Amino acid sequence: MNCLKMKIAIAVLAAGVSFSSVAAEITVAYDADPVSLDPHEQISSGTLQMSHLLFDPLIRYDNNFKLEARLATSWERINNTTYRFHLRKGVKFHSGNLLTVDDVIWTFDRLRNSIDFKAIYAPFKEMIKIDDYTFDIISYKPFPLVLQTATYIFPMDKKFYTGQFNGKSKSLIVKNGRSFASTHVSGTGPFIVTFREQGVKVVFERFNDYWDKSSPGNVDKLTLVPIKENATRVAALLSGDVDLIQPVGPNDQKRVSTTKGIKLVTLQSNRILTFQLNQKSNPALRDVRVRQAIVYAINNTGIVKKIMKGFATVAAQQSPEGYVGHNETLVPRYDLKKAKQLMIDAGYKDGFKLTMLAPNNRYVNDAKIAQAVASMLAKIGIKVDLKTVPKAQYWPAFDTCSADMMMVGWQSDTEDSANFTEFLTMTRNEKTGKGAYNCGYYSNPEVDKLVNDAGSETNPDTRAKMLQKVERILYDDAAFVPLHWQNIAWGAKSNIGIKDIVTSTNLPFFGDLIVK
Repeated sequence: MNCLKMKIAIAVLAAGVSFSSVAAEITVAYDADPVSLDPHEQISSGTLQMSHLLFDPLIRYDNNFKLEARLATSWERINNTTYRFHLRKGVKFHSGNLLTVDDVIWTFDRLRNSIDFKAIYAPFKEMIKIDDYTFDIISYKPFPLVLQTATYIFPMDKKFYTGQFNGKSKSLIVKNGRSFASTHVSGTGPFIVTFREQGVKVVFERFNDYWDKSSPGNVDKLTLVPIKENATRVAALLSGDVDLIQPVGPNDQKRVSTTKGIKLVTLQSNRILTFQLNQKSNPALRDVRVRQAIVYAINNTGIVKKIMKGFATVAAQQSPEGYVGHNETLVPRYDLKKAKQLMIDAGYKDGFKLTMLAPNNRYVNDAKIAQAVASMLAKIGIKVDLKTVPKAQYWPAFDTCSADMMMVGWQSDTEDSANFTEFLTMTRNEKTGKGAYNCGYYSNPEVDKLVNDAGSETNPDTRAKMLQKVERILYDDAAFVPLHWQNIAWGAKSNIGIKDIVTSTNLPFFGDLIVK
């Protein structure tokens, strides 16, 4: 250590300041950047990650999966259908406006008008203001997941988002389009946006009036850059061009973990990766035997072993082990001989053609997985026209269900089995929001009834049996193609405390990040 550095170190120690409290700037490389600044435009991990940067939820899960008070300081059940919440006082939005219950109710009502969030809030009748810092959430029936759904409520600035912009309402939610909320933001979160160019970078800087003064975080500036290719992203970390990356592809994990000054952090995840089978666009997919043949033809165990290098868990259903709906009787079912026989039984001995669409920068090895699946289907005579596109182009195409087979991953942020079915396999219903991501157009009244009934079932054992039955029906119907539960891998410089801020939901709390 030279004399100047020694003097600085002595001065810092004498002042009682730890090195971790020194303001830091970091650059984070993801495989893709957020498509919008509107927390209600799309329910995805990218949107939720962004929400934790710019907003704060009423409640969030801590690293041990326990619910932690954030903008709500406390809550209690008033009766079977009513929960009372107490709001934190003195919280400022980025605009300078103070947070009150009016903002929470405005946000709640806006959420209920978002096609992506309607299903989550369908059980609720209303939110009622008691006073400026107290409100009730009232459900139609007893509902067991009130607190879990509160983790999705990131209060927005009512005054900021009220009025007109370019002749349209500032509160308008526009899927995959430009709106005021998609390009402007006023939240209560630890960071503000100072620069954003879609597909290039987003620059976040610490919000000086952030309410959580107990936060240990010392990152004052965070730059997010999208780097699509796994190898390029790793190279940027190892060269020092970026400080933190996610994901680290299975092929690169050994290199990252064995490089001096770099660490690899891995976690199990509840994100299921699937293919949906569009019964509306391709008549052959309406035959349960064809759907079963496709599932039997896809060696998802081989995909996990060869493409994912074992860094995933083979799936046969939506619900991972430990979830109430997990049905232990359901197992992966690769059987090429049986798949061919099912195709013959269905009258497709010579196969048929279908289109397939997948992203190439959304899920770990997504394009490679799609290519492998296409090759596997060729063995039973299904000729696949595969197209892979970047995330920014993929979601608009997914929203219109533009292909016969479409890849989609889903993570239950409520940590509950019903969430998977509500979005991926219930009958599509624009009014309720159920089936919002069901591009298979699968519809089964029994599944719909079981999930709806489970929404008001408070007996844990009874509810578990209902949701396990749902998984069995979906399995027998081959409602979708289960691939695997995708694990999480972060690469970081050794002085960055990423392990302390990320959970298996993959929603890192960058406001609490410590850089030493």
